[in-house]
Amino acid sequence: MRPILLLAATALSGCAVGPNYTPPRVALTPAFIGATQIATTADADWWRGFGDPLLVSLIERAVSGNTDLAQARARIDESRALSRAAGAALLPSFDANGGVTTLSQSLETPVGRVTTALGVARSYTEYDAGARASWEIDVFGGLRRGREAARADLDAAVASTGAVGVAVAAETANAYLTLRELQSRLAVADKQISNEALLVDLVRQRFDQGIAAERELNRASAALDGVRASAAPLRAGIAAQLNRIDVLVGEQPGRNRAALAIAAAIPAAPVPAGSAAPADLLRRRPDVVAAERRLAASTARIGVAVAEYYPHVSLSGVLGVASLGTSTLFSGNALQASGGAGLRWRLFDFGRVDAEVAQARGGTAEALAAWRESVLNAAEDVETALSRLSEARVERAILERQIATLTTARTQSQDAYRGGVVGLIDVTDADRELLGAADRLAMVRGDEARAAVAAYRALGGGWRADPAPVLAAAAAGAM
Repeated sequence: MRPILLLAATALSGCAVGPNYTPPRVALTPAFIGATQIATTADADWWRGFGDPLLVSLIERAVSGNTDLAQARARIDESRALSRAAGAALLPSFDANGGVTTLSQSLETPVGRVTTALGVARSYTEYDAGARASWEIDVFGGLRRGREAARADLDAAVASTGAVGVAVAAETANAYLTLRELQSRLAVADKQISNEALLVDLVRQRFDQGIAAERELNRASAALDGVRASAAPLRAGIAAQLNRIDVLVGEQPGRNRAALAIAAAIPAAPVPAGSAAPADLLRRRPDVVAAERRLAASTARIGVAVAEYYPHVSLSGVLGVASLGTSTLFSGNALQASGGAGLRWRLFDFGRVDAEVAQARGGTAEALAAWRESVLNAAEDVETALSRLSEARVERAILERQIATLTTARTQSQDAYRGGVVGLIDVTDADRELLGAADRLAMVRGDEARAAVAAYRALGGGWRADPAPVLAAAAAGAM
């Protein structure tokens, strides 16, 4: 018995086979190229920086009701259960059993004839009750490595849920900003329709007076129809975004149409907040954290596979009572017990363990490459988002100056046309240029706001390893 106890003590305090996990490293620059675009304020609730209460309400509803997040929370529950099961595998198991058996021997069998010859009763009822215990002693750490892998998988599931939460918040913001952009563009088109209609009325009056040619009236009418046609895809896009927002918050399309159909200005893009050190992406980005945890789990599974090279030792015991009558079931004479130790060792399996170890090492190499890719993609996302945000701001400022100039030029053209100084083509050209610039400005304002969202998302906004609100809300349903 002493050797078995010694093995148990070794299992509880010894080292596990397989490589110990060491967090990977990757060389990154000290700062992002566009780091001047990043503020230093906290970014947990980055969507509040847009100053739009309706946007804040939609994102909070999306984080609590989105179906993708519901699936992610369920995966946390699954991983947590697997982690508990892996931990329980290290502990002894106990089973209770009991039963009543009634038997009547056939007199036409050898056993029955012998029983009758010996004077033993042909029929009897047996009662039994007892408990069975078993314990696999984790001498070489295979079970401990399995528990380590399961815990890392749970961490990865939690981080992945955080990534889904960040994505849902960003997609909701993008859908809302796109809606406001399309509504702004539709307002520009409606205003231009009114202007073109007034121009058509003016030309018709001049045509009726014999001052304007019929071709001028036809040109003005055609321009009006062109602007009216341009409004149709904008209305279709607005309907699509209204439906998209409803789905993102986990509701049937049409539920929020009344509130969102009222046009509002595009929220001004805030300055993204977060760390300007690329190395901080390793802990700020939930997708990078999830990839690192999956790498840790893969490394632990190498130990699970290597443990199959070594013997598996287990202890078992049975303690119970059995009797032909209930009155003597719990007497000393009814007591029965057994105990033993088992050994399982895969000595000859024609290379199956070698293949399992190779497979585990290959999975770890793949997980390492995936982690490196996630880090590089994260850095790319930040640089691209910051670049787009910077250029969108420059373009917006230029377009605002252009529109101011074009508005003055259009007014001058209309005045000159009424005075007969210029032709209708000058007025329509001024209208067309102003419409194009105003429409482009609405698009750029939308692009700028969405670039800010992309920068927050790229920086891991809304989630931290400690954790931050999006992850906490996303995981709340799994606790």
